[in-house]
Formats: sequence, C-alpha cells, structure tokens
Amino acid sequence: MLKRKLGELLEGSGHISAQTLVRAIEEQKSKLTHLGEVLFENSLVEKEALVAALTEVMAIAYVDCENAKPDPAALQLLPSKIADRYNVLPLRFEGRKLVIVMSEPQDLDKLSQIRFSAGCDLSPRFGFKGEIARAIRTHYGAAAPVENPAPETEKVPCPVSEEPGIEFFSNSKRQSNIEAMRELQAEMLNRSTPAVTEASAIVKEAIRRGASDIHIEPLAGETVVRMRLDGILQEARRLPRQLHVALVSRVKILCDMDIAERRAPQDGRFMAKISARQLDVRVSTLPTQFGEKIVMRLLDGSAGTKEFSALGFPEHIRAEFAELLELPQGMILVTGPTGSGKSSTLCASICALQKPSVNIVTVEDPVEYEIPGVNQVSIHTKAGMTFAGALRSILRQDPNIIMVGEIRDCETAEIAMKATQTGHLVLSTLHTNGAAESVIRLLDLGVPGYLIAASLTGILAQRLVRTLCSCHAKRNMTSEVARQMMKAGIVEPPKKMRVPVGCPECNQTGYKGRVGLFELFVMQETLRDAVRSTAQVGQLRMLARSCGMKTLREDGLDKILQGMTTLDEILRVVPKEMDSGVSCDSCGQSLISAFQFCPYCGARRPEGSPDVHRQAGEYAGELLQ
Repeated sequence: MLKRKLGELLEGSGHISAQTLVRAIEEQKSKLTHLGEVLFENSLVEKEALVAALTEVMAIAYVDCENAKPDPAALQLLPSKIADRYNVLPLRFEGRKLVIVMSEPQDLDKLSQIRFSAGCDLSPRFGFKGEIARAIRTHYGAAAPVENPAPETEKVPCPVSEEPGIEFFSNSKRQSNIEAMRELQAEMLNRSTPAVTEASAIVKEAIRRGASDIHIEPLAGETVVRMRLDGILQEARRLPRQLHVALVSRVKILCDMDIAERRAPQDGRFMAKISARQLDVRVSTLPTQFGEKIVMRLLDGSAGTKEFSALGFPEHIRAEFAELLELPQGMILVTGPTGSGKSSTLCASICALQKPSVNIVTVEDPVEYEIPGVNQVSIHTKAGMTFAGALRSILRQDPNIIMVGEIRDCETAEIAMKATQTGHLVLSTLHTNGAAESVIRLLDLGVPGYLIAASLTGILAQRLVRTLCSCHAKRNMTSEVARQMMKAGIVEPPKKMRVPVGCPECNQTGYKGRVGLFELFVMQETLRDAVRSTAQVGQLRMLARSCGMKTLREDGLDKILQGMTTLDEILRVVPKEMDSGVSCDSCGQSLISAFQFCPYCGARRPEGSPDVHRQAGEYAGELLQ
C-alpha cells in the first residue's frame, strides 16, 4: 500500500480545504521549502493535526523544541555553526547514537554531513524550522564546555570553511539533473554543504596563491589537495576521506559531467568569479585505485595580455622578435614543453600585431585567452573541426595573420607553411627541446626541407624558471658553486651569490614568480641552405650560434648574473646542451665559443684552434659549393 501525501491526508481528514491546499502548494514551490513548514508558519492547520499527519507520512517522531531540554554533552559534540547551517538541535544520547531534531530528517545528504561532523551514529526526529532555530539560539548560548562530550565516540573536526566572495558558473544546459538542483537549492537557501564550501575554499585559495593547477588526489585514508605554484606542486591541505566522493560530485556538477560514471575519465569546464577576476577552470577526472582524481587548470583571461618586457625578454631578443613580427608573411614558431609559457608569448604577439586594418584569426584547442577584436576558433575533433580543417576554412576568411595553437601533424604543417607563401603571417607552437630541434621535428613529420626553408622565418624556444623572492640572501661564493658555474658556462663567477631563504610571502620556498628564458633562431641564407640539405641538429645549432644566437643556457646564465634566479633553477629547467662543435684539446669537454680557457681543466685554447664561428664558416662554404 502506497503512503498518502501530506496534502491528501489533511484534505481527506477535513483539516484543510482544497483551495487552501492549492495556495499553500504554490507558496511552497516559490519558497523552495516543505509543505509542512508553509502550513505551520501560516497557521493553516492546527498544530496537533499537522504533527499527526507528518508523523504518519514520515514515520519519524516529532519533538517540540520549545519545551526540549538538550543534554550539554550533546550540544558540545555538534558545533553551533553546523547546527545553524543544517537547522539541527542535538538532544541526548541513546546508547551510542546521538538523538537530533531537524526540519528535514529524510535528507540523507544532510544526515551524512552531520554524522561526519559529530563522529557518531544519529537517531533523527523531526521538528519545525522556526522552533529549532529558536532553540539553537537559546541553548547554544547557555551551553557550557564539557570534558567528556560523548562516551565511546571520537569527535572529528569538520573541514567546512565559509568562503564568501566567489561565484561559480556552470556551462550545463541540462536542468533535469536532480543532484544539481539539490545543490542549487541548498545555495539559494544559504545552507551550503561541506562539499560546496570546501570546493569554494580550495579554488579561492588557489586563486589567492596564484596557482596554475589544482590536484585533488584520493589516498587510502585521506584526500590530498596539491597546487602547482610557479611550476612546482606543493601540498595545500588534507581532507577526511569521507568527504572525497561529495567533493568530486560537486565539481562534476559544475562541469556538467556524469556524476554516476566513476570508471572512465571525463573532461569539463566551469567559470569562477572572485571580485573582478573571472577564471576559466578546465577540469579532468581520472579513476585511480582509491577513487577519482581531479585536476583543475586555472586560466586567467587577463594573463595573456602581458607585454614582452613583462615576460622577461632580453632587449636584443625582443628587438629581433619584433622585427620578425613586422614581416608581412612567414612562419614564426614558439617551442618548448608544456607549461613553458608558449601561449602567453603568442597572446602577447597577437596583442602587439592587433590593429583595425588587420584581420587576425586563431585556431586553438581550446581557446585559452580571450583577446578582444580577434576571431578565435576552437577545434572540435568529434564534429570534424581539426586544425587542418579549420585552417582550410580560415584561408577563405581573408586573414592577414593566422595563429595555429599547435602543429601536430604533417597536414597541418604543410597547410600553414603554404599559407605563408600566399602572403600570410602564421604563428604556431611545437613541443621540442630547442629551436634547432624544431626543424628536425618538422622534417620528421614529413614536411619537405625546401618548404621549411622557404616558409620559416624564426623559431623562439623558451622555458620558465622561478625568480628569487625578496627574502633572498647574499653570501660569499663557495668553491663548489663557483666550479658548477664555470662548468655551466660562467667564466668569471661573481664573488657573491644569491641564495633562497623563504618567508610566508613565498610559502617558504625562497622563490616567487617566474621569468622566461629564450633562444631565438632566425632563419638566414646559410641556415636555409642547411635545412634544404637536411642538416643535423648540431650543425644547425652551430650555424645559428655563429649568426649570434644565444642558447637557453646562456640566457639563463645572464639572468643568474643579474640576480634574478639561481643556478639550481637553470639546471632544473634547461636540458644539457648538445655538443656545440668546440672541444678542449686537453680534456675533450664541449666548450662555448667565447671560452679562451677550459672551465674543466683550465687549459688555454691554442691560437688558431677551431671555434664555432670558423667551423660554421667552413660548413657554410661546403653548402655553397
């Protein structure tokens, strides 16, 4: 036999008319509350009849909080903040269970959160919201501390923290998701669950600390939250394991993911707004041994509008790169691993090129930074919108400048390079270790050498290294560090060295912020001839250095001498350089062309010994023969 609804029960017993019931139901829908609360607040039904009907419908006993006398030990077990949030009044212990009175005793999610906060099993009763709220104010104001709040129970601190000032916006178009509606109603009634507030707290802390990524990782007994600050993952907080599933569900709801699917990876996104800043949060889930791991990437739309000087460009590279951007046609590549700042450099380039007389079109996967006045296209592989397909369409849109997010295959590379020959300036990225390696990468993709030589105008390789915080200290140079500097390429190490110290401002790391290291490979005739003849990486690098190119390592050493960073950071980020073509006659170690003495054995290079400029000239002569 099915249970009768509250309205039907009261109407059938003659305690309320049909018209009054209809009006009460309409008010209940507008207030997003329970019908019983509307009937009680408006005195539409006698209290005794309403209590009897609610008891029959819910099969839960009623407690009159106006006359209740809670046990001080029970009050001590549940914090007043939790009591206010969930409108719950702890009464007493019955064995190992805590008897509570709440206005929504059938809400399993709230019962779970209260059980987690109290640290013991619950025995719920129901009461009216107003009566419970008045009882909470009365009894919590008079509650005294108790040494042993609950026998045979261990209190678990609640991780809930209120984080006002941050708003989330979901991209979901579905309104039928029951879980999403429950969370929405909870927020509208200012009764956010711990998962809601914890998600807000994590994102807000990441924004405050300037993190680029958030990792929520489940372990056997707890959940660890780590944040990537200045390229390094740092632990931010640890959460009780019981909160993990609810936290994952909260993030999935914001991203319009399937909260029931826990066996397959999913991707999504949502927007977060704090004060005047609005961030795009890209979310990825991955099933692991102990549950789903979540990674959130925070993209600040204003971060891509920096000028070249703010990115750390040396003056000579900035001037040369600006000349390349002023060319009417050609291809400029920005290379480096993930997280090396390629997108920021491309956005700064687009902003520098933007003017009313120029049509700029970008194709990205996905669009990371929104640039006003620029036509930005996001690829969609499932719909057939690939980089190559989008490029073909863009060429029919009368563009002056095209930006391709990444060259991944031969087809995209060839279309982009052929576009340069029809009078377009093309900007794009590659994932390679250095500038010279980018040419070899294009050859490996199957792009003909003659097409690369004819289309490519320059390659900018870059890395990001952490800069010293203002708390750093100056100390006397030690012989060990001096030896390492000489080995790295600093012929005359300074007498003082800067070392990281650590302070609250830099999270005790000694570093705050990052700066770029750059290596600009400008295509000149000798280099074009070398590309056509499919030269090796070492030969291309040797020719480029003879034309004045500074390597990533050399740019890093300059920034060490300027006091911006440390040798440890350079060695961590920049890979060991390949053989430059210059070696010591005594020990055979590879040297930089400017060395007159070997930093490894101290031997002087004899007069007339081959250097990179002479070797490059000989190689160029061979190409011209």
